[in-house]
Amino acid sequence: MSLVSNGLLIPLVILLMFRGQSLPEETQAQSSSAFAPQDSSSLTYVTRTASELGVRHRWTYEQWVEQLGREARALSDQPSSHLAILAGDSLSLWFPPELLPPKQIWLNQGISGETSTGLLKRLKLFDNTDPEVIFVMIGVNDLIRGIKANEVLSNYQKIIQELRWVHPETKIVVQSILPHSGASATWEGRDRLLAIPNSDIQALNQELSKIAQREGVLYLNLYPLFADRAGNLRPEFSTDGLHLNDSGYLIWSASLQLFS
Repeated sequence: MSLVSNGLLIPLVILLMFRGQSLPEETQAQSSSAFAPQDSSSLTYVTRTASELGVRHRWTYEQWVEQLGREARALSDQPSSHLAILAGDSLSLWFPPELLPPKQIWLNQGISGETSTGLLKRLKLFDNTDPEVIFVMIGVNDLIRGIKANEVLSNYQKIIQELRWVHPETKIVVQSILPHSGASATWEGRDRLLAIPNSDIQALNQELSKIAQREGVLYLNLYPLFADRAGNLRPEFSTDGLHLNDSGYLIWSASLQLFS
């Protein structure tokens, strides 16, 4: 399923953005140590606040994996029918809790610098949870590291198959890889970004869409929402040409509401 392919996603996102202007005021983000409430009418977020992330910049990858495992276990001990999981890299990790769609509990399983291989290996961290929906976005760090598209696609197919096997009743949503800003990027790895044409990312996304269709899962094509006429990440949505600012996350959040 790709709403963009039949012209529906962009107007729906615009509509949801207008409806969701008060979203940050309707919810209060809590730390990852908070447990989900039993009353579904007062759902909260199980995720990390920006201040908490600030002191964790020096964590190793292994420390992050341990922390995400603890957060997943906390939710598996107190299950909810409204659980949503973000699985991915720094783009998912830095999703502002107050901008996530309301009326769900959000388990953020993002790690900065994550690759498709790394995500595949740690899917087991949330095996014992019972999510309503899992959103997956991964792959840009593979490309930055020079990993071939075929390997990314192979890993993605394995990720989807594993998620379907472990969570057969869960809605799985594969999200397209976002564009970067090219020559205007200020990210510290700008030279590596320039080695990855956005046309290559678009081609990879097309293959991801085909895999999602074959595997019977949903596909969310975010690329057109973030790209300018040249196919680059629009500067008004980004902090450095790779990562998103609040405006970018608001666009993403409105898209997630179509599947939440």
